[in-house]
Amino acid sequence: MNLALWIVAGLLAALALFSGATKVLLPKSKLDESTDWTADSSTGFVRSLGVLEILAAAGLTLPAALDIAPAMVPITAACWMLLMIGGMVTHARYGHYKNVALCLVLLAVAAFVAWGRFSPESFTI
Repeated sequence: MNLALWIVAGLLAALALFSGATKVLLPKSKLDESTDWTADSSTGFVRSLGVLEILAAAGLTLPAALDIAPAMVPITAACWMLLMIGGMVTHARYGHYKNVALCLVLLAVAAFVAWGRFSPESFTI
């Protein structure tokens, strides 16, 4: 179970890092070409989401890997779940139901990590 939680958290962190880096590094005009919601959002908001996603990537892996405040891993996973709820609402508003489904899957993966690290496979054992 511990290995499965590490793998899932690592994959979720990689996805969050990629998504966050895209939002932070690409010009907003490039993002506007590929997604509707960024055109209706301010540059600061899009960049802030990107920074939050990068921080989530760090929070899902580094605290446990460095053995510094490993309790931050399930807390970060719970915060990621909130971010995915916001993503589902936003994508549903624009009719992007495939993205809503993707956010739902990512929410479920984060729920698995949060559940696993809060109780059965806690790092504090």
